[in-house]
Amino acid sequence: MSTAIDWDALYRSTLPDLVRFLHRKVWDAERARDLAQEVFVRALRERPERPRAWLFTVAANLARDEARTAVRRRRHLTLLKAEAEGARAPDDPAEDAERAERVRQLRAALDTLSERDREILLLWDAGLDYREIAERTGLSPKAIGTTLARARKRLVDAHARGEEDDAAHR
Repeated sequence: MSTAIDWDALYRSTLPDLVRFLHRKVWDAERARDLAQEVFVRALRERPERPRAWLFTVAANLARDEARTAVRRRRHLTLLKAEAEGARAPDDPAEDAERAERVRQLRAALDTLSERDREILLLWDAGLDYREIAERTGLSPKAIGTTLARARKRLVDAHARGEEDDAAHR
């Protein structure tokens, strides 16, 4: 038999913990508060039987989605920056052609990696430490070093294969 839930009391007692949990996932206090509000809005729609556990599960999912969105946004901004640099007036056409070729080769190498490898490499490149990467990807902090090393090796190997392919087609 389902008991009535005092949503007001649950909100007051759980919100600080939920915001703290989300802050550790997204590392932005304002965004953590926004996500916590979204979690409660969804809870009021769904009316889960075990609300506290449900709240934290939904919060973890929202934080993971947020991390994926941030990675995509960063990747997009990086590509836009590279394109903007390529669009500026060329100082040295040979240098610009070489830079454009390096960007093309890097994109092609990145595209051969799995989504997880790309995400970990881009998070690391963005300056996140292993603990932060672990929080965003759901992997253990101990697994990040190994995963990152393997992803780097795959990227280097893919880049080398791309250069070999380009050389063979010239």
